[in-house]
Parts: sequence; C-alpha cells; structure tokens
Amino acid sequence: MPELLSVRDLKIEATSYPPGEPPKRVTIVDGVSFDLQKGKVLGLIGESGAGKSTIGLSALAYGRGGAEITGGQVLLDGTDILPLGKSGIRRIRGARVCYVAQSAAAAFNPAHRLGDQVIEATVKHGLMTKEEARKRALYLFRVLGLPNPETFGDRYPHQVSGGQLQRAMTAMALCSNPELIVFDEPTTALDVTTQIDVLAAIKHAIEETHTAALYITHDLAVVAQISDDIMVLRHGKTVEYGNVQQIIEEPRQDYTRALVNVRQEVRAEATDQTSALLKVENISAQYSNGFKVLHDVSLHVPKGQTLAVVGESGSGKSTLARVITGLLPPSDGRISFDGKPLTSALKDRSRQELRRIQLIYQMADTAMNPRQTVREIIGRPLTFYDGLRGAAKTARVKELLDQIEMGNGFIDRYPAELSGGQKQRVAIARALAAKPELILCDEPTSALDPLVAEGILKLLLKLQEEAHLSYVFITHDIAIVRAIADSVAVMHRGKLVRFGPKSQALSPPFDDYTDLLLKSVPEMEIGWLERVLTTRRMASAGN
Repeated sequence: MPELLSVRDLKIEATSYPPGEPPKRVTIVDGVSFDLQKGKVLGLIGESGAGKSTIGLSALAYGRGGAEITGGQVLLDGTDILPLGKSGIRRIRGARVCYVAQSAAAAFNPAHRLGDQVIEATVKHGLMTKEEARKRALYLFRVLGLPNPETFGDRYPHQVSGGQLQRAMTAMALCSNPELIVFDEPTTALDVTTQIDVLAAIKHAIEETHTAALYITHDLAVVAQISDDIMVLRHGKTVEYGNVQQIIEEPRQDYTRALVNVRQEVRAEATDQTSALLKVENISAQYSNGFKVLHDVSLHVPKGQTLAVVGESGSGKSTLARVITGLLPPSDGRISFDGKPLTSALKDRSRQELRRIQLIYQMADTAMNPRQTVREIIGRPLTFYDGLRGAAKTARVKELLDQIEMGNGFIDRYPAELSGGQKQRVAIARALAAKPELILCDEPTSALDPLVAEGILKLLLKLQEEAHLSYVFITHDIAIVRAIADSVAVMHRGKLVRFGPKSQALSPPFDDYTDLLLKSVPEMEIGWLERVLTTRRMASAGN
C-alpha cells in the first residue's frame, strides 16, 4: 500500500531570546523521518519538549509559537505540501488534514452550538452542503457513541462533559472525510473511565472511516492500545521507531526502556491518621443555578500527610478543592483548619488564612501570566504575604528556585521559554512562597510525560518531608495514588463512596464504582483495551 504521509529529514527551528544575550536560532526538530499508510496510526511519544506536537503540526505545514520548518519534506499522497504557499495550504487544512487539540474546552467557541461548529470547516471548504454536513455529523455522533446523537449538536460546549466534548472535536475533525488526523494528546486531561470511552470511540471511528492518524501522547500504555507503529522522540530527534509489539516488548534504546519500565514506588502510608489539620464535615455545595455538585461530604487530612481524591470527570473532585479554598462557599456543612472554623468565602478570609492553604493548578500554562518572568511569578506572593521587595525578594526567589531544583538560570525566563515540567515546578515554587501548611494539588502531573511526572512527585514528597506539608492530591492516576497517598477518598457524582487509609481503600471488597475505576487504569499490554471493552460488554449483557 502506498504511503499517505511521508516525512523526510524534517528540520524545524525557532528563535530563542536568552536573558541578557542576543537572540539565537535553536533546532527543535532535527532530521526526523517516518511513513504512514492510510488507515494506520503512528504514535508519537516522548517527554515535554521532545518535538511531538511540533512534528504533528508540520503535517498541516504549520509552525507553532514562531517555529519555522527549515528543512526536509512533508509529502501528502506524494506531494510536498511545504512549498504550496498560503492558499494551497489553506485548501488542505480542515479538508484533507485535520487536527484534534488536547483541550477541547479551549478549542470550542462557548457562544455557538456544537453542531454548527462541527460542520463549519466542511461547509466553508465547499466539501458538502450544510444539510449534507449535518447528516455526516449525525453519523459521526453515532459512531463516536455520543448520547442522544439526533439532538447532541443542539447543545453548547458547557452543556456536555469533558469526554463528550473531546469526542465532539473528533467528529469535527472527521466531518470533512480527511485523509489524515493529528490527535494531540486527546485523552490527557480525562479520567481513566472516560479515557477508555474516548479511546474506544477514536479507534472505532478510524476503523470505520479508514483515516490515517498521528497520535501524540506522553502515555505509552495509551498509545499501545491505538497505534500500529510508535516513534519515540527526545530533544527533537528519533530515539526509536518500530511496530507496537517491538517497542513495548523489546525496546532497544535505554530511553525507551526507561519509558516502558517507569513505575511509581509504592509509599507506605502513615500509621496515625486520626488527627486532622483540615476537617471537612457534611459539606454540600451547589452552583448559582441551584445545581447541587457535592452531597454531604466528610473527610480529613492530618498534618504532614497526603489525601488522594480520585474519581471521574464531574465527580466533584475539583469542586471540593474550590470549596476548601473558599472559591465556592458551601451550602451546608463546615470546614475547620487546625481546630478552628475556616471562613467559607475567599473574600472574607484573612491574609493568614489565605497563606496557610495554597493551590497548584492542573495546567501551569493557563495559571501563569505569559508576560511575567519567573522572578515576577514567584515574587508576587512574597510581596503580598511578607512585604518583600528588591534584593530581599530576589534572594528569596533564588532560594525557592533552588528548592524546586531549577536554579537561578531560570529567574528571568518567561513561561513560553520553559518546558511543561519546568512550568509545573515554578507553580510549586509560587505555592511554597506563601509558606503554606496545606497545598491542594489539582492533577499537577496529568499533562506531563511519565519520567517528568515522576520527578515532580519525588520533589513534592521531598518538600513534604522537609516542611511537614499536607497535600490534598486530586488525580485520576491510581499509580500516583499508590505512590504518594496516606489516605484515599473516592468520589462519584458528588458523593464520597469510599474513604480511609490507602491500604483499606485500595483493597477488596470494592463497591461497583471503585472496582470500575481500578479496572480502567491502562496497562502496558497490547490488546488491553479490547479485553476491558469485552469484559464490559459481557457484564452489561449479564445484567
């Protein structure tokens, strides 16, 4: 079968602006080559900054963030698309080659209905009439397993779950009958149960439409379920390239072996979990429209320990964090901190109360001002809480950078000049600047590759030991729960379905939801997805 996409000796460069130095050109993709046939999937995997997304976007002849394709060829069905010019490339994008972004929530316009957005590019390219495109969208809604497909397109983005929105974006990409789709980490931000549904839907849609795909991810267990071949990348170069079985079962390179074998060490839980730095008692919460999101939740976090909160999208994990921080006052119940009642609303909390509880967000990209340097980002809480300015503030920023194992060389860089792992470390330093006693960690490693995530977790554990910090760690990764937690809270539809020491919470007998959650964790095993889906179908048929 002839190649649909052939990339030859691809070279991509960008301009770097080091503080105090003249601009210089840096190579971010260096001599990468691969082939992809119609109906096949190539997985691109590697750490943050490896060049995965940059290579994927080159299939659309696009250089993101000032990146420029300076060498090589991108052959689509035998034609090099790089010299086509703007008008020629515009005819390809959204028609023959489509893109599915990591964050569907950021990719949809909240003011327009999903159906109109799904068909927009197809109609604008003149590939179908509006009526034909609507029929195509309805077919794809059914193929992708979206609820009530006949009326799904009438909804707005905020009216569907994250997993449904990700599938809607896949429908948008498939609507024009493209020859190639670039999937850029489409399940990274999803919980494990939703991830299975989205992976199954994507795999089924590719088989049905015979579309080729580049699947970009940092999760080797995920890419093993959907790809035919895998390319492992590091520092913009190919480390290893082969079929799935060879990469997973017989990796040849040390770096690939490290990715395959990365396993979080299981941490022994604390023996005494009776004391409570943070105590949540019978908390219920609702949005301004009256929709109740938390129902009678009670739990506690002892000083110097970690509570892991797990559950699928919409289970109430992040809402619980919002209630604890005061961003969403509870409708019922109470929260106490260090034995004293905690003021419900953020605006009513004292500076000391604000200092003691800090938050690390999931996406460091969106949690930092892109126009502020690392010095300014970390320095702001130092001024707010301690009144530090000038040389004293700079000295403390440098201390914090040393504490997060980055060093002073990053102090005048902007977020765009940092890797994903470095941004998350800066977010940790900003939280530490307040000298908190409790840090709420809202999925801080979900967007990171396994090796970088492992480094972040080790850093958090080291900081916990040094400063006797307490963590509430929101995650959907059971391996992380085993690695860091002392106690575990499992949430489902706003209710606490399981809570206790890690050894008890992760041991049978399980309730139905916890059992499903644990069985949905991807394994480094070819055919795992099909096995899980078969088990689900059999269980459903039995009921």
